[in-house]
Amino acid sequence: MVNEEVLAGGNSSIVARVGDTVRRNAGPWTPAVHALLDTLRASGIRRVPSAAGMDEQGREILSFLPGDVVEYPLPEWIWHPSILREAASLLRKIHDASVELAHEPLSWQLPTHQPVEVVCHNDFAPYNMVFQGQRFAGVFDFDAASPGPRIWDFAYLAYQLVPLIEGGGAGAPEGPERLDRLDELTAAYGLPFPRRDVLETLAARLRELADYSDGRAAATGRPELNDHAAMYRRDSLRMLRLAERE
Repeated sequence: MVNEEVLAGGNSSIVARVGDTVRRNAGPWTPAVHALLDTLRASGIRRVPSAAGMDEQGREILSFLPGDVVEYPLPEWIWHPSILREAASLLRKIHDASVELAHEPLSWQLPTHQPVEVVCHNDFAPYNMVFQGQRFAGVFDFDAASPGPRIWDFAYLAYQLVPLIEGGGAGAPEGPERLDRLDELTAAYGLPFPRRDVLETLAARLRELADYSDGRAAATGRPELNDHAAMYRRDSLRMLRLAERE
């Protein structure tokens, strides 16, 4: 009998570890996600899982990324500048490798956003990252990936890791330091996204996320998702106010 260990997280489905693999429920979008992972691995990116088909229960099989995952409240070391830089660098590599795939006729779980430039991870955040010795080591959970503009993905990473989110947690940078970190994140990604464009894109991203969270709350009976939606709407308005100053 194969031992399975249910992993923490997995808000949308049960995720289990079996040896050096991860198993999770598949969907119509799974072939597209596996095509993305195959493309990334073929381009030399090793800080993402590899796809290994399906198991006898119809679940997808992914390689297990060794390391630690963070839980909320986030630890103070998550704000180290090296994590900010390495996360942005990996996001750029993922985007660059996905350019051709973004224009293929594939079925993704989330909507496509225009203009299509790359395949966006759509949830590139600390809770989907792996760390080794408090150093950034990789990212997982590509289930929500879909084609879109680079800045759509970048803005959400900024929201979570600068952070631009309401509060931010213990030791999180505050005030003007946050915009300095946004500039550092932009430099590490390697494209000159203007602050105003990032903030306005993030505002739109958060409005969409708020609507999605309200829908999930109604479908799953989880009222805490309504609280998340309310926060996203507050943060969206705050991003627009910040954008007006740029």
